Amino acid sequence: MSDVTDSTNETEHFSLHDLQVLIDRMYSRKDEARGIDGTFMWLMEEVGELAAALRDRESHSHEDLAAEFADVLAWLATIANVAGVDLQQAVTEKYGRGCPGCGQMVCACGAAEKP
Repeated sequence: MSDVTDSTNETEHFSLHDLQVLIDRMYSRKDEARGIDGTFMWLMEEVGELAAALRDRESHSHEDLAAEFADVLAWLATIANVAGVDLQQAVTEKYGRGCPGCGQMVCACGAAEKP
């Protein structure tokens, strides 16, 4: 991965690619040693923490919820790094031209359909 720009304070320009590079820089040795299976388990733990916080929103501040979302995204970036997947490219290819189901920019799929 290439380097994150020095302007990490400019959050409006912080891309998925930048996140992956940052996570790679901070944690790559640990992540590679842990492997995909171990990293996936950490991701699932963070998803569980997010689910619990969402379920009990009255006792969690907006900042608490935001931190849980950030943890899930960071662990997703981590596992993508270990698996060799560029999230920016993957998201752009799958969703950049519209809904993968119906092809529209505003999804017209039925309510029972995925996505």
